[in-house]
Amino acid sequence: MLIVIAEIHTREGIEHKSKVIDAFRKITPTVLAESGCHGYELLLDAQVEADFQHKNPNVITMLEYWESMQYLQTHLETAHMQAYQAEVQDDVLEVKIRILEKGLML
Repeated sequence: MLIVIAEIHTREGIEHKSKVIDAFRKITPTVLAESGCHGYELLLDAQVEADFQHKNPNVITMLEYWESMQYLQTHLETAHMQAYQAEVQDDVLEVKIRILEKGLML
């Protein structure tokens, strides 16, 4: 099982972040129905007071679980992901992807 963390950096301004969130709202049910997808979740900074928390108002984090690299690659090539990228291209500055796997099996 692969765990993907996509850190999406949007342009400054709530309108850009909102547009990206709306685009994810549209595609999430389709992504969750894809073969090999075991989870797809949009995460935002919690609005809590903790001096050890690093917040960035222009970052959206996607947490994804994929059965294998093959399924993840197929996901990235789907028409809905291509449409998503075109829809938000003017709102997203950068995307940082981490592909992880569990380090301890307890």
